[in-house]
Amino acid sequence: MADVRLPCPVVPSLDVRDCQFDSVVVVTDSTAKLTGDLECLRAPLEKYATIDSAFEKDVVVMEVPFLPGKRLIFSPTGPLNRDCDDVRRFADAAENGIKRAVSAGSRSPLLVRPIDDSFPEAGKVTTLGALQALYVPLEIREDPNIPGRRFKVDKLGVWCNDERKLLNALNILKAIEMGRSVTRDIGGSDPERMAPPHVAEYVEDVFAGTCIKVIVVSDLATLTREYPLLAAVNRAAHLVERHQARLIFLEYTGEGTIDKTLLFVGKGICYDTGGADIKAGGHMAGMHRDKCGAATVAGIFQTLSVLKPKGLKAVAAMCMVRNSVGSQCYVADEIITSRAKVRVRVGNTDAEGRMVMSDLLCFMKEQALKEVNPHIFTIATLTGHAIRAMGPHYSIIMDNGPARREKTSQNMQESGDRLGDPFEISNIRREDYEFHKGKSEYEDVLQCNNSPSTMTDRGHQSPSAFMIMASGMDKHGIDSKHPIPYSHLDIAGSSGPFPGVPTGCPIPAIINYYVLPRL
Repeated sequence: MADVRLPCPVVPSLDVRDCQFDSVVVVTDSTAKLTGDLECLRAPLEKYATIDSAFEKDVVVMEVPFLPGKRLIFSPTGPLNRDCDDVRRFADAAENGIKRAVSAGSRSPLLVRPIDDSFPEAGKVTTLGALQALYVPLEIREDPNIPGRRFKVDKLGVWCNDERKLLNALNILKAIEMGRSVTRDIGGSDPERMAPPHVAEYVEDVFAGTCIKVIVVSDLATLTREYPLLAAVNRAAHLVERHQARLIFLEYTGEGTIDKTLLFVGKGICYDTGGADIKAGGHMAGMHRDKCGAATVAGIFQTLSVLKPKGLKAVAAMCMVRNSVGSQCYVADEIITSRAKVRVRVGNTDAEGRMVMSDLLCFMKEQALKEVNPHIFTIATLTGHAIRAMGPHYSIIMDNGPARREKTSQNMQESGDRLGDPFEISNIRREDYEFHKGKSEYEDVLQCNNSPSTMTDRGHQSPSAFMIMASGMDKHGIDSKHPIPYSHLDIAGSSGPFPGVPTGCPIPAIINYYVLPRL
């Protein structure tokens, strides 16, 4: 069975002297804010500040006799009042403080959430930062030879000056963290542990006995007939049984009258060799993380299964495929007819993500026409250009015409900013559609040029136009009798560093915008 528990029990506390904790981790920018129940911490911190000029710059550990474990850890946020400061400073400080507590030998730290009116969600962001630090990779948790490493701590306490606010927040944060843990498990695990069949088994275990309906499609004839672009990418991998593709469909239906339907397609390339356009020069390392889009989708549904928002329906497809190289691999110049009956000429086999998602985007388009107030999302670690353009910490969102009218990108950006899960907004322009128009009478659309996205103008924007054209979504724009809002999320930058642990972004932003108002 999949182990998707929180990284440790998370319990509330209203007393920093509670003996069940062996250290206290304080996250703030100023000791002046330590008032009321925290007044007892101010004197030892200010005394320490007189002997260490790095006090408000680095994490420090000091002995305080009246605290349990005698251990006080101060993790400063740094300044919070400049143009460049945002709520992520709290997450960074919490993550650094908890890591320091663990390295100091703490098994039950108490996190003191900040009080800062300039950032209304600072407490939530701080707690999520602490939980990020405590995640233990799935392979470590499953290894019977190292049982002592399954958890970094035995429990995490969270202090807040408002008991009701704390309890309400913890229930939500636990659900978000459980979703992020699922995302990290799938997205971060190596290409054999999370090869397509194993992802399907893991997902079935996670949602067994929950309100989430799971359907797994593995039949090659079905994949070839219904999802020909995906099947082309799967051709070489299908020769190896443990690498054969899986399509995983998820469905959640909340109680009451449904007034919103979210439809997700997640890119799940379990390993990307580049195919016939093989990744050379050492660029293949880290390509097990090319499944973080589908992993994010699974994480969203894990959170939905816990929070159970009313009036919301969600449908998803996780496209779990390995882009292998071999005698059967698809190649540049092939022409493949998509599910939408669009003739696609392959330009570069390393642009496989848009291939596996386009047929499923077509499927979701067909479903959307039957649903109430639908909005379709594709989520993918799609392009290196996303990182080149926006840097390594930001999700990018792009809307079609109907989604732009609803200001989806702006709303998502605002939601993410509140919870430290930031978005940058890009636009799908006419040049992107022109780029992918067929260049001869043989094909309707061109999948890609022959250069890496990082060396291509508008390298992260134009794939959205390709997917819209190859899926038939271009028949559902603002000029259509049946417009369908569609947004593409490129999370190549925000999904997390390699080497390192996946972040679970953009789950907080999506849940904050679409789910929390329904609770």
